[in-house]
Amino acid sequence: MNVRVEKISVMEKVGYSLGDLAANLIFQTLVTFIAFFYTDVYGLPPAQASMVTGVCGILGGVIFAPVVGVLADRTNTRWGKFRPWVLFTSIPFGLGALLSFTTPDLDPSGKLIYAFVTYLALMMLYSANNLPYSALSGVITGNMGERVSLSSYRFVAVMVAQFIIQVLLLPLVLILGDGDKAEGFKQVMTIFAVIGVVCFIITFLTTKERVTPNVEQKSTIKEDLGDLFKNIPWVIMLLATILVFMMLSLKSGTLIYYFENYLNEAELARFLDESGFNGFIASLNAGLQNVGLTKFRWPEDAPTSAFSLFNGIGIILMIIGIGFSKPLTNRFGKRNVFGWALAVSMLFILVLYFLSPESIGLVFLSQVLHGFSYGITIPLLWAMIADVADYSEWKNNRRATGIIFSAMILGLKLGLTLGGSLVSALLAVYGYQAATAVQSQETIDGILLAVSLFASLPGFLAAGLLVFYKIDKNMEQQIESDLDGRRNEAIEAPGI
Repeated sequence: MNVRVEKISVMEKVGYSLGDLAANLIFQTLVTFIAFFYTDVYGLPPAQASMVTGVCGILGGVIFAPVVGVLADRTNTRWGKFRPWVLFTSIPFGLGALLSFTTPDLDPSGKLIYAFVTYLALMMLYSANNLPYSALSGVITGNMGERVSLSSYRFVAVMVAQFIIQVLLLPLVLILGDGDKAEGFKQVMTIFAVIGVVCFIITFLTTKERVTPNVEQKSTIKEDLGDLFKNIPWVIMLLATILVFMMLSLKSGTLIYYFENYLNEAELARFLDESGFNGFIASLNAGLQNVGLTKFRWPEDAPTSAFSLFNGIGIILMIIGIGFSKPLTNRFGKRNVFGWALAVSMLFILVLYFLSPESIGLVFLSQVLHGFSYGITIPLLWAMIADVADYSEWKNNRRATGIIFSAMILGLKLGLTLGGSLVSALLAVYGYQAATAVQSQETIDGILLAVSLFASLPGFLAAGLLVFYKIDKNMEQQIESDLDGRRNEAIEAPGI
């Protein structure tokens, strides 16, 4: 194994992080709005929307991801193993996102077929792009401390994308579409596609693969898969990844329904007024008019504004939480910090179940506390997966970064698929009707259960699994020391 252990420059960390900014402009849109887009914009029944996201997620993510991992591990170019995948999938990925959020005028059967084909293509392209991108973090550096730093940069970029999607996307859809949500989604996704392609190219140009397998390393797919299933930390992280992304998908996908159907609209409007948000927006609208942008007026709909403010507050607190991640892990280790912070963050999702539709201040306070505690966990998941790749090399003397990360992307996709499908399925079970101004009490109760109890349960289970994850702080240090020794021996050995 050849590697130079060196400090990664800020430019490279920022360049790498832009890849996740690009991917998450699409990913966060899927997590937050795909159920809403299919049911309330494109007009698919909730049961059909659930089928599309479920089947396509399994085919395009869960089944296709390992194929990409195997191919990426066996890719050898002058640019490395993983960087070429980021570059050459950038334009197709952007086009796939645009087509998935385009609404051609078709009959009901045509709509279902179009949604199925475009969403399947998008899931496959996401796997082909994001799996090698994620694996790249495991070969930029072999230093575990630098990986946490790299992940912190990466997930600040994720938070920026999340802020854009969860705070600004719905208002932008209404503004750019002049009230027409279908046209608005198309316009916004066109912008995101262009930004994404540029960011992926920058990632390709600014990063370098330093951790490379020894030239004599040869392994079969059967050996790589055998190494995986003997790797207990990998099994634990795979299950945790599935559960974490189920939680994220359920929480994010049901929040828009929670704001539009459960919380009291008059109390939301009062909170926005008393908090100064409405005054800020009035000044913003006046400023836009003064420079001639008369069409760019923030929507006056209280649930839309409150939803944006709620998400914005959470994201700001997540970014603050990210800043605490590295010092806490330096003291307590990744496993302990990840498990405890995740469990605490779930408590502040569960508490939503006990808050009345009028308790707007407490709803926002829960988001503050959830955002901070969850933010601490954000850089750790992928840093721990890179550690799992090192653990596999340490135990087996073979490195298979791509297939390990492909399994985690598989888990991500499976979690996203299960969570997204559950959003639409729960809406169908509880009788949600997109064209109905006021939902039934059964539907409202179901939305409340989905956004609180059902969303928090996978997170609690993931935190509990960490009890069985044995790579603690002491083992991290031992693995890093042993692998550094092996790599230095390989560099010094004649003919290598």
